[in-house]
Amino acid sequence: MLKRHVLPALIFLALNPLLFRAQSAPTAATQQTAPRKTSTPYTGDLSIFESPGRDERLQINRVMDILEIAPGKTVADIGAGSGWFTLRAARRVTGTGTVYAVDINPEAIRYIDARVQKDGLHNVKTILSKSDDPELPAAKVDAVLLLKTYHEVANPVALLRNLRLSLRPGAEVGIIDRNGNGENHGIGRDIVMKEAMESGFVLLSQYDFVKGDGMDYFLVFAAKK
Repeated sequence: MLKRHVLPALIFLALNPLLFRAQSAPTAATQQTAPRKTSTPYTGDLSIFESPGRDERLQINRVMDILEIAPGKTVADIGAGSGWFTLRAARRVTGTGTVYAVDINPEAIRYIDARVQKDGLHNVKTILSKSDDPELPAAKVDAVLLLKTYHEVANPVALLRNLRLSLRPGAEVGIIDRNGNGENHGIGRDIVMKEAMESGFVLLSQYDFVKGDGMDYFLVFAAKK
């Protein structure tokens, strides 16, 4: 015979079969969200980035002014590709500054090494990085630009968190990209801002002057203090 105090407990459990399911079901906080869509990193002919008039279309000198790229500064070009921006930044910082050309593509690194040697630039250092870590030296970088490459970053939050470690106080991080769905060589600016905030950055300013088609945007971030 069941004891008098056990019987009510069994009746309660029999009438509440969903109790165990509710307790064992994963909560939204514990469920992992699927990674967002990204574009396949470009591995083709790197010379396509050297199209005539690109300086004027992207207003790259104005971009460098906003990022305060000047003689003596240390700059990181993440997703450097052909080194198009690397060379322009290297000339801007002069021999007293340094530009890190960062890319996950070994061919891009070889291409940039050959270019800077041909042009006699001695202030460029190439880095073959990882998809989630630019592998820059700690607390050395004054300005960063990701030029039309953020949509290819497979682990953007991890990349930005690792990037934070390389920044000097007051450093600015610029991201130029175009609106898109992630896999069509573009990414929505709202997604970039969300991921940057999640990584410990704050938005300083945003611009729409890069190119005239209204699709490109230029976002500037700084690490939260």
